Order: sequence, then structure tokens, then C-alpha cells
Amino acid sequence: MKYCIAVILFVLPFLLVPVLAAQGNDEFKIARIQYRGGGDWYSSPTALTNMLRFLKDEVPVTISTQYDDVQLGSRDIHNYPFLYMTGHGNIAVNNAEMENLRRYLENGGFLYVDDDYGFDQYVRPILQNIFPEEDFFELPANHPIYNIVHPFPEGRPPKVHEHDGKPPQAFAVYRNGRMVLLYTYESNPADGWAFDEHDNPAAITRASLRFGVNLLVYVFTQP
Repeated sequence: MKYCIAVILFVLPFLLVPVLAAQGNDEFKIARIQYRGGGDWYSSPTALTNMLRFLKDEVPVTISTQYDDVQLGSRDIHNYPFLYMTGHGNIAVNNAEMENLRRYLENGGFLYVDDDYGFDQYVRPILQNIFPEEDFFELPANHPIYNIVHPFPEGRPPKVHEHDGKPPQAFAVYRNGRMVLLYTYESNPADGWAFDEHDNPAAITRASLRFGVNLLVYVFTQP
């Protein structure tokens, strides 16, 4: 783990120079996606802030603990290296928004989507259609996301809420050899991050936060 963190500290400044320049700040920010369709894109507003604070305690990286809300169709999404999207209900995406997201992902951006329950039936078809020629597949148990900083021996994301009693899963899309999308289903790490809004066992909260660290470290250091 110490070797991994040393590599991160060396590599991150080089990877994030364009983002820092675009944001005009020594610390870079990530963003939450605001989408149309009536779904609660704004659910669990403390989740990202709590997770980012935990990340900075674990890995000394120049990331802000504050995040911005950006509309899916806005050109502003291109100023962030990492986008987060969640909800319980419907989401609507038009052609212009989809094309904006494709360009963002092809130009080096990353999208993380967490099903907060009731989101899957609406969002999964959209995620599968971003790059319909690419596979939308479940991550194998030996993927670095499950061990890059904190070990997840079962090779799955943490199970925060039972929802429908199914096993937790993480699905990915790669583009030109790089992961551009991760989707967690029947897992809901973001509810674990929002520990001041949800009464989860301490072990579950810690596992969800550690998964968030693994995710961000992997995203910012992958080739």
C-alpha cells in the first residue's frame, strides 16, 4: 500500500495538469450530474463530501472536498476528471446530452453511476447505449479496483443496502483500452458515504468509503 501511495503522489500532478488549469485552482474538483426526467439526482448531498474527506485522509492528493453540480448537456462537464451520478427514479437523456457525454468520456473523462435503488431500469439502457459497440460487462474479481489500495477479497463492491437481496455488482465500459464508466448495482456505496444521513453499521460505512478510495485512485492512475 505504501508503494501504491508513493506512485499516486508522483503520477497525479502530471495527470491532472489540464484539469487544474481549466478550474484555475491548486485543488481540482469533481462534479455531480444534474439530469432531466424527474429522478432525484440530488439525493444524499453529503455523500461525495464525506467520501472526498476520507480520501484526503488516506491519500494526500490535491482534491477539493467540495463538488459542483453540472447539467449533463453543459460543456462544463469537460472541466472535471470525474463525474458522479445517482438517483432512485427516472432519467431522460436526449441526443445532444448523449453526444456531450460521449465526447467527455473519449477525451479522458470518467463517469461513476451508483444505483440508489429504483434507478437501474431507467439508467442501465442509457449506459449501455453510450458506446453501443463496446461491452458493458461485470468487472472480474481480480480487477485492480478491488485491491489497488484496500483489499476486497470477494472481488465485489461492498453490500451497503439489501435492496432486492441480489449480490452486489460493478459493471464497466472500456473505450480505447481505458475504463470510462463504472456502474454499481445492488451495492449502493454512496449510501455508505452518506453516513450522516443513513444509520449503517460502522463496518459497512468503512467498506463503502474504502471502495470509494479504490475507485478514485484507480481512475486517476489508470493508463
